[in-house]
Amino acid sequence: MENWLGLLRIHIKRGVNLAIRDALSSDPYVVVKMGKQLKTHVVSHNVNPEWNDLLTLTVSNFNTPVKLFAYDKDTFSFDDSMGDAEFEISPYLKALKMGLKGLPNGTIISKVQPNRHNCLAEESKIYFSNGKVVQDMVLRLRNVECGEIELQLQWIDVPNSKGL
Repeated sequence: MENWLGLLRIHIKRGVNLAIRDALSSDPYVVVKMGKQLKTHVVSHNVNPEWNDLLTLTVSNFNTPVKLFAYDKDTFSFDDSMGDAEFEISPYLKALKMGLKGLPNGTIISKVQPNRHNCLAEESKIYFSNGKVVQDMVLRLRNVECGEIELQLQWIDVPNSKGL
């Protein structure tokens, strides 16, 4: 635990227009990797799933990207890939290091623009919400014909961690 900077809570909200991998639909879930691997629950027969899953990762290096992989759950064969994406957490951690407190809800701290080096589908805002700094993202999946994943980042300080 002494090598941790803290915990990153990733709220996997939903998928939008995910690829069809079964006859008429898909049974999607998302795997998140940053050191260890976590996954959402499966939403059956839905290419616009609402997961609303909270996944918590330990952060020991703020330069390590977070990788997401979307899959279609299959019963009798290997799960089908539905694309992947990755993002950097360094812009978010930079905003956290500002140590801002007491800002009005919705105050925008920073923005991250989509470019060729990230998987953002649109501008990502880092803002103050209910006393915390959060970042909303819409990620465009790569290596697939279509699909986006909406998520939100939130930092959790841990006693006895190195901290930011």
